[in-house]
Amino acid sequence: MLPTLREGDLLLVRHGARVRPGELVVARFPDGTLTVKRAVDERRTRTGEAAWWLLSDNPDEGVDSRHRGPVAEEHVVGVVRLRVWPSPRVGRRLSRP
Repeated sequence: MLPTLREGDLLLVRHGARVRPGELVVARFPDGTLTVKRAVDERRTRTGEAAWWLLSDNPDEGVDSRHRGPVAEEHVVGVVRLRVWPSPRVGRRLSRP
């Protein structure tokens, strides 16, 4: 699967927005890495905190919850609303039904 975003894409992100399954989100992994991933479903961390299972659109590339586990809800920074630049590419949707 081709990636939805490419290096250098400029995104409009709504900080603190309510996350829904299928949306792209900006999140911070426990090691401090800031990343953009697809929120698949709600989970719980080992300590019982609300969390999200985040996956890459291109599963052969990158690191996601398959490698790091669920990401605590408090570490989901915001929801990607729009690709500002370059203009949206035909056939590439940011959200999935």
